[in-house]
This record gives sequence, structure tokens and C-alpha cells, in this order.
Amino acid sequence: MRKVYFAGSIRGGRVDAELYGRIIRYLQKTAVVLTEHVGSPHLNLLEQGKRDVEIYDQDTAWLRESDVLIGECTCPSLGVGYELAYAEKFGKPCHIFYDRTKTQLSAMLTGNPYFHIHPYETEEEIYPLLDQILR
Repeated sequence: MRKVYFAGSIRGGRVDAELYGRIIRYLQKTAVVLTEHVGSPHLNLLEQGKRDVEIYDQDTAWLRESDVLIGECTCPSLGVGYELAYAEKFGKPCHIFYDRTKTQLSAMLTGNPYFHIHPYETEEEIYPLLDQILR
């Protein structure tokens, strides 16, 4: 099974946490999601007691171990931006999803031909694209 690093906003805002959870559960049907905690509604509780350096070390190890990064970037996040750049540095395929009715992505993402950008207007559009990515 392919290993997926799912990236979504944590400290930048949790407005899309339920969507992250649904995407992660969908991915788990055919892949191992190394960052399944990103979809948890109780993420703040999961982070408690962990030092930032521990989170950084774990997340960068998962990024190196992953086969692909799938990011939901509707809610801007410094951490997700860093994860995308880190994954690019290690040659990991990066797929960025965002709701085009809610945000405009940074030119640092849309202007970089390395990234596969997937704008959507309804959640239902996401799942067939995920199937193609994991095929």
C-alpha cells in the first residue's frame, strides 16, 4: 500500500477539520495515511505534552517515508507550506486541493510547476481525483 502524508491546517485554523477527516478515511481504503491525526476533531488534545521539536522530527520523518503528499490548502497554513517545500526537496509528488469558491492559492504554489494543483467547488469532486493519484 502507498504511504500518504496528508497535510492540512492545524495551528493555522481548524475550520476544515471535518473535511480532512472524511478525506483521510477515504484515503485509508487504499493507502496508509501517516498523518491520520490531522483529521481528528481532538487534535489539540493529541498535541498536548509534545514539544514542537518532537512534532517537527516526527512530521519530517513521515514526509521522508511517504510516497506522496496530498494537501488540502483552502485554509492557509505556514506549516502546510513548509511541508510542501520539504516534500518537493525530497522529490515527493505533491497534490494540492483547495476550494476555489473560498480562497485563492498563493502564487508560490500555483506558480511552481512541481505542484499538481486541484481546484474544486464541491467535495464530491475530490474523491475521483484521489483515486487517480493513488492508482
